[in-house]
Amino acid sequence: MAEAQIVGWAHSVFGKSEAPDTAALMAEVTGPALDHAGIGAGEVDGVFAGVFNNGFSRQDFQASLVAMGEDGLRHAPATRYENACATGSAALNGAMDFIAAGRGRIALVVGAEKMTATPGPEVGDILLGCSWREEEGDTPGGFAGIFGRIAQGYFQTYGDRSEALARIAAKNHANGVENPYAHMRKDLGFEACNAVSDRNPYVAAPLRRTDCSLVSDGAAALVLADAETARTMRRAIAVRARAQVNDILAMSRRDVLAFEGPKRAWAKALEMGGLTLDDLDLVETHDCFTIAELLEYEAMGLAAPGQGHRVIEEGVTLKGGRLPVNPSGGLKSKGHPIGATGVSMHVMAAMQLMGEAGGMQVPDARLAGVFNMGGAAVASYVSLLERVG
Repeated sequence: MAEAQIVGWAHSVFGKSEAPDTAALMAEVTGPALDHAGIGAGEVDGVFAGVFNNGFSRQDFQASLVAMGEDGLRHAPATRYENACATGSAALNGAMDFIAAGRGRIALVVGAEKMTATPGPEVGDILLGCSWREEEGDTPGGFAGIFGRIAQGYFQTYGDRSEALARIAAKNHANGVENPYAHMRKDLGFEACNAVSDRNPYVAAPLRRTDCSLVSDGAAALVLADAETARTMRRAIAVRARAQVNDILAMSRRDVLAFEGPKRAWAKALEMGGLTLDDLDLVETHDCFTIAELLEYEAMGLAAPGQGHRVIEEGVTLKGGRLPVNPSGGLKSKGHPIGATGVSMHVMAAMQLMGEAGGMQVPDARLAGVFNMGGAAVASYVSLLERVG
């Protein structure tokens, strides 16, 4: 089996885009990604598109839209993937399986979402499609309310960790200042993130506005090649290990605070890669809400259950800490255009490993972890990346 390697990428600026739809967003990154890899569109053997949609756009059949912006892809087989907020990673894994199966040498992965044209209340309802509507569909605050419930349960079990959540938000916003693709490039500071005010109200108590990722438009793309082809390319990032673990959608049927799916995905990927957390130089993780990043510290093994606050309080995950987490600013600062997110996270990690991350750069980064999550710890993907060329 020939595992695919990342040989090129491109990333749009996340935020409120003038691009009218996902077709236009995809076009922003498709050509640049191919140019970055040094290949032509005619060399692509398969296209893998990640778009959540679920009502953000009347236009669907999203896989066909990639070629609308790049005529050279018109005959390449194209498939659309959807797996809630892990849609981008689902598309990436599909492309890797395609190459591992020997069906092609080069694959293009494009993730995109157009969200800001949709009114706020509708956004919340669309995202509730990532939960079990039969039981959770009336949750106040939409999908933020789902994670508000998780935060309430965590606080009831382990104590009020509002300050820890504010420190996570402040860390990610400070990191995002150096990310030219980020939706919000502003260092908010701990005090502002920790306060409840007119500018930082509760969205879904105990989560404040600064505890919630941004509604964004954007796109990102990756070019993959088999190892033999990658050896001839300008740059190459190997996926040393990857794992996907799913869990029951309904929160009533599991202990959601255990984050068992993420925990299993991390353990499986680390075992497959023959690595420990101490081997990693950085992690890009899924901070859709700050409580998610806190629970992910525990799931990945940085802290015991209920002790995730110590990780951020002791500075472990700061940019200069033992294991920098989200040096890109994460979803919190960078933004969270659903279909683009998983692809974006891998782009950010690849930039770090190639030493091309600019002001975001973690010195001498050689190994990176990526964790992307769909729903409330339902679809969990972990990738362990290393530079090989």
